Amino acid sequence: MTLQRLCGWVIRKARVGRVLILEVCGNNTKPYVLALREDRDRDLFHIAEGLDIGSALCFEGDLAPLQRSKRGVEYSVSKIEVYAKPIEPLPVDISGKVPALLDTRIKYRWLLVRNPVEKALFKIRAGVLKAARKYLEDNGFIEVNTPKIVAAGAEGGATLFKLQYFEREAYLSQSPQLYKQMLISSFERVYEITPYFRAEKYNTTRHLNESWGIDVEQGFINSLEDVLQTAENLVVYIVDYVRLNYKEELEILGVDLPKLSTPFKRLKFTEAVEILRSEGVEVSETEDLSDVAERKLGEVMAEKKHYLYFITGFPWSSTGFYYMREESGVYTRKFDLDYRGLEIASGGQREHRYEKLVEAIREKGLNPENFEFYLEAFKYGLPPHGGFGMGVERLIMKMLNLENIREAILFVRDRTRLIP
Repeated sequence: MTLQRLCGWVIRKARVGRVLILEVCGNNTKPYVLALREDRDRDLFHIAEGLDIGSALCFEGDLAPLQRSKRGVEYSVSKIEVYAKPIEPLPVDISGKVPALLDTRIKYRWLLVRNPVEKALFKIRAGVLKAARKYLEDNGFIEVNTPKIVAAGAEGGATLFKLQYFEREAYLSQSPQLYKQMLISSFERVYEITPYFRAEKYNTTRHLNESWGIDVEQGFINSLEDVLQTAENLVVYIVDYVRLNYKEELEILGVDLPKLSTPFKRLKFTEAVEILRSEGVEVSETEDLSDVAERKLGEVMAEKKHYLYFITGFPWSSTGFYYMREESGVYTRKFDLDYRGLEIASGGQREHRYEKLVEAIREKGLNPENFEFYLEAFKYGLPPHGGFGMGVERLIMKMLNLENIREAILFVRDRTRLIP
């Protein structure tokens, strides 16, 4: 029988009488447990005795016939190869025995993912992206890649990171919005797993300056409802995929991820305003909802067992120029998808009519000449279309009941962090 060769790092070492126990974590979530007896495994015992926490090794062995460990999966070992030892003590406890403050976790996340809890979180993150790709590919969406150095922002100048692009001024992309729309001139459906760069000066538990999104655009739609159905079906598929394929990781995190069903509740913006005012929260009829208002609305909706819900029909005064307006001109076909009081996606039906779009750009105080590259696509038969951007970290934050969005990304970029 061929032995397995498994690799990882020593995260825990304990001696019980004449037995030395090593816990080794590689790509596995639950650690490999090596129980070595001094009288039976003399050579291996002495190798293990010289190992420090953090040592990198590979071993050959097979599943132990008797699984006695409650912490991991026990192996009978025939060979240990040591590849590296730490040159100084580790700055954090990777066994998980000593809890680390959030700032420490962020600083040493690359090291702490040796710990089963941290590893479980980021394996689930990988699963979320894998599920998103599978759902979208299975439903006719083609993955694309759009520029991250751009000449114009999709969401306005206040949240743009400026950079010098040779002799010109350029920006980091806030969103692939404009490019996705342009591609609907040749593709029926596209998507991108993409970074977002936003120079927002917030320092909250729900904001990052560099985050990741699942960005979707679909053409030949009949109404906004087509886009809402894509968004809700995508979320349901992702949650189901994680529930079915990451049971071990969810168990380690102590998360009971409930099964979702569609349709999600549809709530008009004006209805949301009425609900919030009835709860004593003052909100404007012409502006986007504040974080405080979103949270309160989430509490009200949760009481009614609506944990995911759409808010539709945002006022034109609070939206981007590219959203289609209703005939009144006051409201638009923009929506947010909220998950227990947190916006996890935003999108809508776009304006696909060239003249209307130019008019909208001017009404927003922008110069159509700065968007010529974008507007040209609307001259050559661009069908009715819509889409959305879904925040990866925000979705994971709500799925796993995380308190801070910084827990959901390996390397944090916020107002105060440029390293590691």
